[in-house]
Amino acid sequence: MYKKIIFLLLILNIGTVFADDFGNTINEKEYPQAEAVLPKKTDEADFIIEGSVEKNIDMTLDKCIELALGNNPQINAAFHDILASDARIKQVWSNYFPQLSWQTGYTRIRQLQLSDALGRNLTFNYFILGQVTLQQMLYDFGVTQNQATIKRLDYEAYKTTLAGTINDIIYQTKDAYYNLLYAFENKKVAEDTVNKFEMFYNQAKAFYEIGMNPKVDVTIAEVNLSNAKLQLIQADNAVNLAVARLNNVMGVPFIDKYNVQERLKYQPVDITFNHSIEIAREARPELKLAELKVESANQTLKLVKKSYFPTLSVEGQYQRGGRSWNSNYGYNVGGYLNFPTINGMLIKNEIKEARYLYDKELANAKNTQNQIYLEIQNAFLKLQEKKNQMPVAMLNVKQSKENYELSYGRYRVGEASPTELKDAQINFQQAQLSYYNALYQYNSAKAELEKSIGKNLTANTDDIIELGQ
Repeated sequence: MYKKIIFLLLILNIGTVFADDFGNTINEKEYPQAEAVLPKKTDEADFIIEGSVEKNIDMTLDKCIELALGNNPQINAAFHDILASDARIKQVWSNYFPQLSWQTGYTRIRQLQLSDALGRNLTFNYFILGQVTLQQMLYDFGVTQNQATIKRLDYEAYKTTLAGTINDIIYQTKDAYYNLLYAFENKKVAEDTVNKFEMFYNQAKAFYEIGMNPKVDVTIAEVNLSNAKLQLIQADNAVNLAVARLNNVMGVPFIDKYNVQERLKYQPVDITFNHSIEIAREARPELKLAELKVESANQTLKLVKKSYFPTLSVEGQYQRGGRSWNSNYGYNVGGYLNFPTINGMLIKNEIKEARYLYDKELANAKNTQNQIYLEIQNAFLKLQEKKNQMPVAMLNVKQSKENYELSYGRYRVGEASPTELKDAQINFQQAQLSYYNALYQYNSAKAELEKSIGKNLTANTDDIIELGQ
């Protein structure tokens, strides 16, 4: 009986010691320190954060547009189309320039009919020391003028195409730049979330060590921290993708670090839909291009109708040669009215084709006008929608932040559960992301409306400045 009592006391003492240690010892392999599992930075020198951006090259929106205008290959290609078109105009006007040719040679002739008539073979040697021919077209009844007009319209069309290309590139640059700012803000939110969940993790471990909370709270905090780290990795990669996209638009693909000087901002613009339409009529390149195509088709129709017209020209020729290289000379001077070879059926159907193409360009111009009207309408309504979302997004951030602060205060005094704190933090994080997304969508919609009307909009005014200025 005495031995049984001593054995029970020994068991109770061991159980008490075990109970005192249980819940106070952390398995570092299962629950490591939070800083031990943070994302590794391989090169601190190349990863300097200043505000929300990586420090290397000072970059603003104006700087990005300047780089895009100077380096984007689409703009460069459109510019060289203009130069080539200008050369084609001069090629047409060259019809009024004199044509000079020079020829020399030797010919051995045996004439069959003459040899038959005389009954013997006759062979002649004919030498040409030089034959110079000068030809000048005097008048072609407006054919060259029509051709030059068509080429000049093509030249204006290429200039308008360049303006349209610049308009598109500026919009793409703005959208890519705002997307980069949005990616930076998302990364900031992800970093802040990691820091908060790291703090929650350390707090849960501390509560667990003193026996206030169960072990499951540490597990929940660790899961939350792991998810936050995963989102940080994704946000960091999104920044790299945004940089690559912006670099591609600017035509400088090898720049990889920016010190962006700006942040996403809400700068409301006041412009009516009717005002937008009026601006587009004057500034949108595609409308002018459609008009140029109509006029070019009209000039082509006029040109085809002149297929029957002759060409008036003069020609002079001087020859030196004969039986020997320098035995004689001759010349020829004359004026000519050259009529083209006429195929009535061919010319008639060419005129029909030109008339149908002219009607087609009229229809295309109307369709272009309708499409631009729809584009402006969509951009305007989209901007109004994003503008109305901004106050709601701001209020959501404020409310979710207050809720998070209350939940965190309750958690520190042991009144709130880890799940409640996690939900509050996630809601605050999502509210911030939604707010920055709304900012990006608003600025992108503003850039889209500027592209649709062909000019920049200044904040809080109807004043308009030239696109890209």
